Amino acid sequence: MEGTQRLATDEHGYLDSLTERVLAAVFEVSNILGAGFLEKVYARALLRELALRGIRATAQASLAVTYKSHPVGEYFADILVEGVLVIELKCVERLANEHVAQCINYLRASGLGLCLLINFQRPKVEWRRIINGFQPHDRIENTSIVG
Repeated sequence: MEGTQRLATDEHGYLDSLTERVLAAVFEVSNILGAGFLEKVYARALLRELALRGIRATAQASLAVTYKSHPVGEYFADILVEGVLVIELKCVERLANEHVAQCINYLRASGLGLCLLINFQRPKVEWRRIINGFQPHDRIENTSIVG
């Protein structure tokens, strides 16, 4: 049991650390580019910034959707970081419940545990950390920060 708890703690610490490093890259991109570009511009800039920081990331990563252990489709994560963290990028006036629901569905379908929902449209980056496996009211950490 102790080994299992240690592993879970180490994994949690790793994801927290990875999230902080990714958000630092997000803030850097936002500070340099500002608001108003298309989503693909931010995706390319973020991929470049992550690479400069030594963080492994893949654009449009294909993730299988399974139903009762059978593949039924796939979705493409905007960015998949280190194989464990999904980044969903938006350029919208305001993040909405449907954007959060999209991330929750991606996590459930893929079996991954963490998604960062990032909105570059506003002068201050808007972001939410969405964790798979919590009750809906506990899933979202809504914070807006400028790096």
